[in-house]
Amino acid sequence: MSTNFYPPLNLKVITPKLELRGATDELLAQLLPIVRAGVVTRPPDPFDDPMSLYADNPLRERKWLQAIWRGRGNVHPDSWRLYFVVMLNGQAVGMQDLIGVNFDTCRTVTSFSWLAPSARQQGLGREMRAAILHLAFEGFGAGQANSEAFFDNSASNRVSESMGYQPNGTDWATRRGEPAVLNRWRLGREDWEPNRRSDIELIGVEECRAVLSIE
Repeated sequence: MSTNFYPPLNLKVITPKLELRGATDELLAQLLPIVRAGVVTRPPDPFDDPMSLYADNPLRERKWLQAIWRGRGNVHPDSWRLYFVVMLNGQAVGMQDLIGVNFDTCRTVTSFSWLAPSARQQGLGREMRAAILHLAFEGFGAGQANSEAFFDNSASNRVSESMGYQPNGTDWATRRGEPAVLNRWRLGREDWEPNRRSDIELIGVEECRAVLSIE
């Protein structure tokens, strides 16, 4: 897919450890073997989601791609989702998404991510979150970032807590069709500002802001 006609595919967020690149079809193809193998290796199970990251779902690859393609075409001032492939030493190892929630009025975002099992326990989860928050706050002028994780997903909850998010209640979601409690987290711009980083580079933001109707 040509990136010239869809500026979000030209977006890059570069940190000293990794890069987030707009999820072109070419980069998604690099992730297909990971999706095919499944990224769920042990509890806790993740969300039931069109990403279909369970290895026992025979339609996972098709559902995963279709969800991303639909998301590209479903962009409105109040609702959008940007998809990034996480690149580590030139290799695709996961995804990091940024989702605009009533962004035109509330300036609120949330995030979603996953990593290949081989890329875990290297501090990349925190680095990915720092990168996407820099894009949200510095690049797009967000006022608040939200995150959710199941109560027993200690890794994701630790990342949110370590980055200054504050507890914001609980909710429910399903995994493998069964309900489970979600921890909700909130990071206001006033909490992000004191810890903002100076070593993260943003590329292609202005062109993307126009597509998302961000003034």
